[in-house]
Amino acid sequence: MAVEELQSVIKRCRILDENDFKEEHFGLFQLAGQRCIEEGHTEQLLDIIQNEKNKVVIRSMGWNLVGPVVRCLLWNDKNDKRKDYLLMLDLLVKLCNPKELLLGLLELIEEPSGKQIPQIILLLLQPLQTVIQKLHNNKAYSVGLALSALWSQVSLLPVPYLKEQIQTDDYGLYKCCKALIEFTKPFVEEVIDDKENKENEKLKDELLKFCFKSLKCPLLTAQFLEQSEEAGNDPLRCFASEIIGFLSAIGHPFPQIIFNHGKRKKTWDYLEFEEEEDKQLADSVASLAYLVFVQGISIDQLPMVLSPSYILQYNMGHIEVFLQRTEESVFSKGLELLENGLLRIEDNSLLYQYLEIKSFLTVPQGLVKVMTLCPIETLRKKGLAMLQLYINKLDSQGKYTLFRCLLNTSNHSGVEAFIIQNIKNQIHLSFKKTYNKWFTGPQLISLLDLVLFLPEGAETDLLQNSDRIMASLNLLRYLVIKDNENDNQTGLWTELGKIESNFLKPLHTGLNMSKAHYEAEIKNSQENSQAVQKSKDLCSVTVGGEEIPNMPPEMQLKVLHSALFTFDLIESVLARVEELIEIKTKFTSEEDIGMKINLQEQSPVTTSPAITM
Repeated sequence: MAVEELQSVIKRCRILDENDFKEEHFGLFQLAGQRCIEEGHTEQLLDIIQNEKNKVVIRSMGWNLVGPVVRCLLWNDKNDKRKDYLLMLDLLVKLCNPKELLLGLLELIEEPSGKQIPQIILLLLQPLQTVIQKLHNNKAYSVGLALSALWSQVSLLPVPYLKEQIQTDDYGLYKCCKALIEFTKPFVEEVIDDKENKENEKLKDELLKFCFKSLKCPLLTAQFLEQSEEAGNDPLRCFASEIIGFLSAIGHPFPQIIFNHGKRKKTWDYLEFEEEEDKQLADSVASLAYLVFVQGISIDQLPMVLSPSYILQYNMGHIEVFLQRTEESVFSKGLELLENGLLRIEDNSLLYQYLEIKSFLTVPQGLVKVMTLCPIETLRKKGLAMLQLYINKLDSQGKYTLFRCLLNTSNHSGVEAFIIQNIKNQIHLSFKKTYNKWFTGPQLISLLDLVLFLPEGAETDLLQNSDRIMASLNLLRYLVIKDNENDNQTGLWTELGKIESNFLKPLHTGLNMSKAHYEAEIKNSQENSQAVQKSKDLCSVTVGGEEIPNMPPEMQLKVLHSALFTFDLIESVLARVEELIEIKTKFTSEEDIGMKINLQEQSPVTTSPAITM
């Protein structure tokens, strides 16, 4: 019945001019054709499609059958009639109006979700490519529409993270990436073969947009197999290599992109790129830098004359982009790219002038965030190691400038303690080796003003700032031991009065207050513990205006005693520092007195001349 209905509709339309086909005719054709497909009349339908007399009708209306045919192929992948459906799809692609087909195929590509996405993409990429090749006018526009629709769907697929996931490719991402490359190659070759064609300039822009989108997704978050393993086994590495190859082929080699990004001069011929560069392309270019310098993809195209500091200068902006992201798979790439750049540079050779470039200060601040906020211990340790490596590469003035910056911005006791330890190391080197004006005398005193003080005086939270305070006391103890008052190389003894009033005395007062407070809390906690022992309820304790989370009384007592132990430790070091200061000043005073006595004893005694008789 459905076949007869379809034949009837076609017979009515054959006597009409193609321009006279009405919406009613399209609807009847689609309904009857769909019923033929659903009822399995594939052989009859194939005969109708191939009938030369129906050529005009099929060219105009046949695209309406593509959707039902494709759905049958997706839903009945093991059907006996699958070959007939594939043949039908192939015929429709060859015979139908390419403009209508293009829109129909794109609608079909955009429909599915989840694991159906790779199925539809793998099925329709070849037909889509054939249709676009038939569209000679506005081909660039058609290619852009197709690549945008395909990328939008591929970007919805999860990017495998673990090695096992990479190998199984459960969601078909790698198959889609491989198919996308095969789909795009003919258009890239078209640009290469006919560079003088103005239409190809538009096509080049569409291909460039696709490459940048691919660098952002899936390549920005993608994890790669170790380079020691066979590179051919990593499908995303192959995809990345092809994308970078496309960029070079269409006239945008990666060195030009990486080293021009962020400059004020015009970089792109295409206005949209120029306007959206900072917002849209930063992730893509950062991803490109990682692929080249860390993964080593196409690195042989990099000019050999570029110095390590020059490469680092441009990569710091890309590292900053990585560290601004919160996904572990992304900001970990920033750490790798930074390590790759720093390891090429000799210690103490990175000039302080580089810190005038914004990213050279924001990157270490980003490392601090990784060190303090990242929930993964290995990445926190990696962030710490990278900050130390970065410090090691800077020259003395650069180190000094960075220390001041981080002491003012980190707002984290542990990080400040780390910086103070580095300051101590630099002072030690200055004593041990050559004189360094940045870590002796007035420059050092200016730095110590940021170290040897309590942010809120005696009311500073000593427990929260314990790491910083202990590091500061250890630094002060070191300076008292190493620097004699008479030599005063560091300037410490000149500023001792200020240090005592701004740091040592408030610390004494704060320790007394804190110990008294915590001892009172211990007493209260013990009383509460006895009161709730029978009911086994949880109790709470307020410390420093903030309530300790509910926990068993025994645990709370342990926490409070631990705080007291910290205060005792600080007090012990403080006492030792003050003892050393007293010994040093007393010894210097006695030495001065002794020197005066010696001078007096060594002076010649004047006597009156003898009177002779």
